Amino acid sequence: MPMSPAFQARLFPTLPSIAEHFGTPFHIYDEAGIRETGARLKQAFATVPGFNEYFAVKALPNPAILRLMREMGFGFDCSSIAELVLSRQAGARGEQIMFTSNNTSQEAFAAAAADGGCILNLDDLSLIDKVPEFPELICFRYNPGPTRDGNSIIGKPEEAKFGVAHGQILDAFRHARERGARRFGLHTMLASNELHAEYMVQTVEMLLKLAEWIGTTLDLRFEFINIGGGLGIPYRPGEAAFNIERLGAASTAQLQEFAARNGYVPRLYTESGRYMTGPHGVLVTRAINRKDIYRTCIGVDACMSALMRPGMYGAYHHIDVLGKAPGPHDRPVDVVGSLCENNDKFAVQRPLPEVADGDLLAIHDTGAHGQAMGFNYNGKLRPKELLLREDGRVDLIRRAETLDDYFATLSFAGDSFIVGTP
Repeated sequence: MPMSPAFQARLFPTLPSIAEHFGTPFHIYDEAGIRETGARLKQAFATVPGFNEYFAVKALPNPAILRLMREMGFGFDCSSIAELVLSRQAGARGEQIMFTSNNTSQEAFAAAAADGGCILNLDDLSLIDKVPEFPELICFRYNPGPTRDGNSIIGKPEEAKFGVAHGQILDAFRHARERGARRFGLHTMLASNELHAEYMVQTVEMLLKLAEWIGTTLDLRFEFINIGGGLGIPYRPGEAAFNIERLGAASTAQLQEFAARNGYVPRLYTESGRYMTGPHGVLVTRAINRKDIYRTCIGVDACMSALMRPGMYGAYHHIDVLGKAPGPHDRPVDVVGSLCENNDKFAVQRPLPEVADGDLLAIHDTGAHGQAMGFNYNGKLRPKELLLREDGRVDLIRRAETLDDYFATLSFAGDSFIVGTP
């Protein structure tokens, strides 16, 4: 279900005073919930030798959150220079970082190799010769094409821009070895927000079969397989949660069978982002206007620039009106922001208790791909981020953007170029 009862019990009684102190809107995250999810993940894979989670930095790129991940022993999944910098600032080095980018620039390759390096996970055959100094350990992101289905967020694998095609994968590892690679990993990422454990069980099976075939054909061993992220969370009330224990048990069995056939066993990695932090964040916003035209719109002081998933994907995020329980007389309303776009809606025709100006609304499950996907269209400024600590303290972990931030890129030394001049 959206937002655990334990998180609600920790947050809701003090939310009015938190909102009074910090001002709205803001995202607030639950340290206790994040740590509980991390412990459950590790327990589910306790029988998998060498298991590790590489937290997907793109889901929630905040240093305070990354420090929690490091304290739990997790590494980081990065896809940009900024994410590499954040991960290293959190204390990760070398093989504690997976760098999976696409259409990678020389600047990004240089950043990947700097400051202790990382595990380089290449997205395309053409990139092999573009890596300036080829590492000893190399990984490739595999795209199985039409042999597997994706889902509505990522789409069909054969239509995706990501990964090395099946017909190229042998050549990729062969050429990487020619360039000096001596250690190997295998990665894939096929779905996003997947709620069915069996889909991910099949992904483990797919990678192990692929590793066995490549290994036999090219006479090499894989140090690890990485099934990527994509573990889903139940955004809607009544949806079943992802069965992480089923995935852990099935992975253990499959790895044991692989070891019996091949005489060794690769480590297994995941790159969960949404699963780790998604349910442990809410966007708190205040109702500031009610508009009754052809339908009722409840205007709030946050907008799509703070949470674009509903507008971009039509995604559902559960909403509580603080202090008002849902009931049989709830009327459908649109919960809307102030952006000059009609898809600036957090909910469409959602039955809610009567909302008055000044009421606080808690929009659930914004702990991943919320603040991280924010933007500045219309000159809108992204909100602050808070962290509810285990001891009940609330820390500001990112201040709200200001107009000075927005205009900062317009302050620069002038430069001009006239075509045809040296």
